[in-house]
Parts: sequence; structure tokens; C-alpha cells
Amino acid sequence: MHAGYSYSGRAAAYAFGNIDPTNISRIFLLGPSHHYYTPKCALSTATIYQTPVGDLPIDLEVIEELKATGKFELMDMRVDEAEHSMEMHLPYLAKVFEGHSVKVVPILVGAVSAETEAMYGRLLAKYVDDPKNFFSVSSDFCHWGSRFNYMHYDKKHGAIHKSIEALDHMGMDIIETGDPEAFKKYLQEYDNTICGRHPISVFLHMLKNCSTKVKIKFLRYEQSSQCKTMRDSSVSYASAAAKVDAISD
Repeated sequence: MHAGYSYSGRAAAYAFGNIDPTNISRIFLLGPSHHYYTPKCALSTATIYQTPVGDLPIDLEVIEELKATGKFELMDMRVDEAEHSMEMHLPYLAKVFEGHSVKVVPILVGAVSAETEAMYGRLLAKYVDDPKNFFSVSSDFCHWGSRFNYMHYDKKHGAIHKSIEALDHMGMDIIETGDPEAFKKYLQEYDNTICGRHPISVFLHMLKNCSTKVKIKFLRYEQSSQCKTMRDSSVSYASAAAKVDAISD
């Protein structure tokens, strides 16, 4: 989620409410880039993220470790401040982890190719295997309407909003399987305007390449409004929680 809280706040809370903060000491934030074009992933140069309900220090050690791979670029402070995709998660995280010592690793995911998504997935997979790490991935779902240049409508579902819901649920079901290739195929076929498609894909590749078995489950789905005519528009919000299933060999 990362629209205004009045739109997506409730849906997001379903996911954040699932977090058990007890043994977590590091949060990786993955969010799409809305204002800045890069074919790579970029790291924050800040040392702390401030929120109205508490501050979150940035894990400079891990940032250095990732920087050393030579695969990341650094975000300009202006880019960091303008990007809301991760920012919207911060007050929730600050609240959930209140009283716990936790650091964040913000990663801005650019317009990365399928090969690059897989490369970052392999690179970040080892962090999934550390149970002290937590991952917060930011995305809205379908942006429908002429202002988004996206008006896919399958009449067999009935009203437009029902068609949007069916399309989103198809994507959510695929994400739950954890298969990055199937998700890519879905996006190629329907071009659903999921703005966090790249962070989601990188995360799916991470799960594919780590040795911990993680299961994704969607908890909540909402639309900002119900589209009934071609003049309407809406944005969909979906929230999911990923939990360790069992340790595989």
C-alpha cells in the first residue's frame, strides 16, 4: 500500500497488524520509484527516518554491505524525500516496533528488467534466511480509468468493478504461489497497473532463492471506489503477510 491513508490505510493495517516484533531487529523496505527513473535498485543515504510516532534508524552496516556489491546506486536526498512508496509504511512500522530496537534498510526498486529482478532476488535471498530480518514491500493494485490509461474490462464478470476485482484476484493468487515467472506472465498478458510490480517480483525471486520456506497470504482487498461506467476511475489496495512455513532442507 502507499496511497493516502484515507484510501489505503485500513487495508494496510491488516498486514501490519500481523507483525510480531519480538525477535526482529532489521526491516528491509522495498518500494517502487514514482518520480525518478533508474534501471537499478537504489539505497538511501539518510541515517534516520523520522515519523510522527517515533524515529527509525537506518542500518548503515547493511547499506555498506549492499553498496559493496556494486549493483546498487545511491538515492539523492531529494529523491528519497519525494518518494512516498516506502514513507507510507514508516509510521505503521514505528508503532508496531515501539520499544523494540530495530533498524531499516530502504531499497528503492527502479524500472528493473526481468533479468535484473532475478539478480537482485538472488543477491537479497540470504537476508530472508536470517529470522531477525523482516520485509515490507510496497504496492497498490489496479489503477483503472482513462486517467491511468488502463481500462481493461471483461464483461463476463458483470460490472466494471467486478472485472477489476477478478483481475486483481488473479494476480494475488499468482503472488501467493510465490512464482515470479507466473507473475511476470500475468503482467505481460493483462498489463495490470500494479505500481509495485518490480518490488513484488524482486521479493518473489528472493523467496525462490532462499532456503527458508515462506508462504504469502493475502488478508484484505479494497477499491477506492466502485467503477460502473467508463468515466469512473479507481485504485485497488491489497495487503498480504508472508510467514515462514517450515524450514526446508
